[in-house]
Amino acid sequence: MVMSAASATGSHSRNGFRFSDQQNGDYNQHNDGQAFSVAGSEDFEAQKAFYSNEEKRKDKRNLMSNDQEDENLLAEARQPLWRKVPIASSLINPYRIVILLRLVILVFFFHLRITTPVHDALALWIISVVCEIWLALSWIVDQLPKWFPVTRETYLERLSLRFEREEVPNLLAPVDIFVTTADPFKEPPIITANTVLSVLSVDYPVEKVTCYVSDDSASMLLFDTLSETAEFARIWVPFCKMYNIETRAPEFYFSEKLDYLKDKVHPTFVKDRRAMKREYEEFKVKINVLVAKALKKPEEGWVMQDGNPWPGSNMDDHPGIIQVRLGSTGALDKEGKELPRLVYVSREKRPGYQHHRKAGAMNTLVRVSAVLSNAPFALNLDCDQYINNSKVLRESMCFLMDPQLGKKFCYVQFPKRFDGIDCNDRYANHNTVFFDINMKCLDGIQGPLYVGTGCVFNRQALYGFDPLSDKRPKMKSCCWPSSSSCCSSDSESSSDDESDQELVDFDDEEEEEEELSFMSLKSLEKRFGQSPVFIASVLMEDGGLPKGTNTRVLIKEAIHVISCDYEEKTEWGKEIGWLYGSVTEDILTGFNMHCRGWKSVYCMPKKAAFKGSAPINLSDRLHQVLKWASGSTEIFFSGYCPLWYDYSGKLKWLQRLAYTNSIVYPFTSIPLLIYCTIPAVCLLTGKFILPTLSNLASIWLMALFISIILTCVLELRWSGVSIQDWWRNEQFWVIGGVSAHLFAVFQGLLKVGGVNTNFSVRAKSAHDTSFAQFYLFKWTALLIPPTSLVILNMVGIVAGISDAINNGYDSWGPFFGKLFFSLWVIVHLYPFLKGLMGKQNRTPTIVILWSILVAIIFSMIWVRIDIFLPKQTGPALRQCGIRC
Repeated sequence: MVMSAASATGSHSRNGFRFSDQQNGDYNQHNDGQAFSVAGSEDFEAQKAFYSNEEKRKDKRNLMSNDQEDENLLAEARQPLWRKVPIASSLINPYRIVILLRLVILVFFFHLRITTPVHDALALWIISVVCEIWLALSWIVDQLPKWFPVTRETYLERLSLRFEREEVPNLLAPVDIFVTTADPFKEPPIITANTVLSVLSVDYPVEKVTCYVSDDSASMLLFDTLSETAEFARIWVPFCKMYNIETRAPEFYFSEKLDYLKDKVHPTFVKDRRAMKREYEEFKVKINVLVAKALKKPEEGWVMQDGNPWPGSNMDDHPGIIQVRLGSTGALDKEGKELPRLVYVSREKRPGYQHHRKAGAMNTLVRVSAVLSNAPFALNLDCDQYINNSKVLRESMCFLMDPQLGKKFCYVQFPKRFDGIDCNDRYANHNTVFFDINMKCLDGIQGPLYVGTGCVFNRQALYGFDPLSDKRPKMKSCCWPSSSSCCSSDSESSSDDESDQELVDFDDEEEEEEELSFMSLKSLEKRFGQSPVFIASVLMEDGGLPKGTNTRVLIKEAIHVISCDYEEKTEWGKEIGWLYGSVTEDILTGFNMHCRGWKSVYCMPKKAAFKGSAPINLSDRLHQVLKWASGSTEIFFSGYCPLWYDYSGKLKWLQRLAYTNSIVYPFTSIPLLIYCTIPAVCLLTGKFILPTLSNLASIWLMALFISIILTCVLELRWSGVSIQDWWRNEQFWVIGGVSAHLFAVFQGLLKVGGVNTNFSVRAKSAHDTSFAQFYLFKWTALLIPPTSLVILNMVGIVAGISDAINNGYDSWGPFFGKLFFSLWVIVHLYPFLKGLMGKQNRTPTIVILWSILVAIIFSMIWVRIDIFLPKQTGPALRQCGIRC
């Protein structure tokens, strides 16, 4: 395949229009029997001269206005490409004041709690106070980084004026786009195809876009799917650009419930749209046929269309595979125009080598893209995260190509948005509080966290360099005698053996000028691996391929850098690329960049940049949360824990506090589980964690509740998050805390003890069947703790009501205090209860059996064993006589 793509730049000449007036001589008009008077003749001449001079002045004004317009355009192009918009002081200052007041109230509240013990329930009191202190510290760690929330605005017109002038070639920076997939059966190929189509049709110069698709399963199904996708892209891309289509993923564009016939749409568009929809339906049929064939694997393995065996028949033992599609003169669109390049990549896998899951696949894409295209910026996407806003690359370039601060930004993170979620968002899949509150707050400190997808990186940050200050070896020349050489023109006649030798010469002339010692080639190979072509690409800060390269050498080096043993004895995964050691490699990678002094940016365009799928049933959602929480615990027990890693670095303390919160939050599950159990225990035992409240204690308790309410209200006020989204987040914080987070803590402890846990890829559904699994119930051990809590609190409420009825009027007051806390637990677990019920409130048998078992156990403990209540000795019974 031909890798080079001709850069087509359109130039248009500006035509200046100049009006010229022909000056007539003396005007003499004679008429038989009538002559003009002298005065009339002078008036006419004066009027003619007036109009002639007026036309000249008008022409001069037009020329001056054109010049002024050009000057205005140049002045506009010199303006900043983005600006930071802080939250209005009238919104954020009351929020900050309430936070400080709440801190003061907490101090006095805990002073009161500690100095007034409950002697008749001392164990419950001690446990409750410890849990309350932990939860308060957790709130503080979460709240303090929210002190400086900001938003940002971009100016795409200024970006075009500065880098896309008509007189010069397009100066926008190239971008490599990484799409990762691991299992074509759990991640349907039609979803990956839509993501790739949205990438290929992005609103960006085609010669500056290269799409790399990483297939970690080496599946021939995905390989053939990309072949069909490349063919369909030849008609889909020009259709999108001709009519400025949004969204540019066909599955989601055609499924939008919009009236495309309104507003007097041109008949040509209607005709082309209907034809394109028919083409897409045929495309889906072809993909479905490929999926049906892939379900029946031949005994001798898969065979490609050319008759050769498929090298990836064994997904755990296969060589590296690279296939270049599009981006060549032989793969133009239907109008004969160039398309972005599309490259299929499957890294080599062999038994006995650690492949590091997604992080290893991403590092492979970094290396292979550096060899084949080497764009200075890279966007990474999951296979189910399609581009929803075609101008998303331009949005990111407003920051990364900023002449003053662009070199300090390691990445631009976009929020995650999702399709196919029920309108009530029962399981808080949108994560609105995190993406619209926490991330905006971090943007005001050192930048948002990296969330794994929808992020445009500065490639230099991925290589482990520091911003600006890091001095890199400079390239002087690169010679590959096989084809074209930067050293001599006679090198084209060299032999094939000589063509395999790559020479890299380093410029040491700047050593004296900058008084810095450059890294030797040996040290570079020890850090980046033994590939001269890749090392030469690394040292090119502005991207581009080294001189003297040819297609054959590049493909050979690309195969070399995706080999399974390439990373051995290098710093890949330790200081370079995506870091290893956690299933949440995103948090770890972003943390390492911020420690080096890089800043990140949070960009929230009005039209969502990316959209994707989310788990919609309860079991899948809990397993997703389990994966995130387990990754956080892995980081906590690793050397990269923000509590003690790199205090000599450049990480701001509020940013460190935010990263600390992102890795310690699973441990909050232990006090949360205990605190959710205490209300039921109090109802069963008749004890309470609070003593009889005095007037002062009542005031501090009321002040605490009021401060909690005010904090939430003011937070929603400045952030714009709806009360429903906030409440769903609170509910699922409890649901995930007592289930997935708790299991993550135990898994982290097991990993410290040498027991590893593996995570499988989450199954993703196609758009048209996204609600088919909404009510699907999958039994998992994660459901046991919240189910037990619900049953325990219900049993406690019944026992409490019975006890209050038996003990009279005075017992109702303490009962309502206990009842409030128990109902608080049940209300927060309500979405979990609905998930257990499934469709039409049909509870699965396993849940009924588990509920009965737990209810019997606690009933026996309460009634028979009676371990909670103090033993009471009744009156001695004896036989009575007549006088009894």
